[in-house]
Amino acid sequence: MSKHLLFGALAFVFVACKSNKKEMTSTLKPSDQAPVSVGVMVIKSAVVSEMLEVNGSVMANENVNINPETAGRLTFLNVNDGLSVSQGTILAKINDADLQAQLKKLRVQIALSEKTEERLRKLLAVGGINQADYDVVLSQLQNLKADTEIIQANIAKTIIRAPFSGVLGLRKISPGAYVTPQTVITTLLQTNKVKVDFSVPEQYANLMQKGKTIKLEGLNKKLNATIIATEPEINEATRNLKVRAVLNEGSLTVGSFVKILIEQSNVNKENIVIPTNCIIPEAKNKKVIIVKNGKGSFVNVETGLRTADGIQITKGLQIGDSLVITGVLFVRPNSVLKVKDVK
Repeated sequence: MSKHLLFGALAFVFVACKSNKKEMTSTLKPSDQAPVSVGVMVIKSAVVSEMLEVNGSVMANENVNINPETAGRLTFLNVNDGLSVSQGTILAKINDADLQAQLKKLRVQIALSEKTEERLRKLLAVGGINQADYDVVLSQLQNLKADTEIIQANIAKTIIRAPFSGVLGLRKISPGAYVTPQTVITTLLQTNKVKVDFSVPEQYANLMQKGKTIKLEGLNKKLNATIIATEPEINEATRNLKVRAVLNEGSLTVGSFVKILIEQSNVNKENIVIPTNCIIPEAKNKKVIIVKNGKGSFVNVETGLRTADGIQITKGLQIGDSLVITGVLFVRPNSVLKVKDVK
């Protein structure tokens, strides 16, 4: 009987001690707990950059279809596929035999008219003829010379020259073909300097300043270009602004597709950027921990752009706050914090 009583007394003491321990634990204040070691970062203003990405097309600095100015049959064709030519090089010539004959006839008439004008001028000087007769002959001479200039201009149109230095495209006709002003003989491109055309939404129009450097990605190349001009108005249908840039270095194939990367920096206001791993995601909110009066304080934040350095905080933090960046998982609300390092 005494053994049963002893066992009951020991059980009572054990339960009582356990109950007292729970009561002490429940009444233990956070300030009485061991401090949590954390690393903090003092928040400062930062420049937030956003990369705008749009599509563009590569264009030759100069690009023209080679068309004849007059109709006729080709008597000369100097167009080789992909040939580099200099400005003024004769590319083709149209039969001008009829024009040359007309020019020869006019020159004979001019020679005769000049002799007649010379004789009448001498007679006019001595009063042998009146002024009206002389004026008629002089007018005929001037008309013949004007007709000569017209014929020479038409002859010049039969010679097709390269308007600028560049590279010829593929030949589209054969020697001896009959051509008209609508006939495309070939194309001529100036590829030693290329342009890039692209469009941006109207809200980014203020970023498209002349002289701004942009980045291009195309054909496994990363190059730089400089904006040289924009359209004076925004397209009403698309609400986009058309922009033109010139490649600063390297080369790209004309007509190829490129991506334009434009960095826009928000430097007009104080931005806050924190490490991404400081964010504590919840079902409806995002929280971070700051040190306030030596304790851990959980605050709701709103995020903005993600950058290479972290994530932008648009609401919830202030410049000068001490943000917990290490030891986040061990902090509880109102935990006493021990700052081991400051970034």
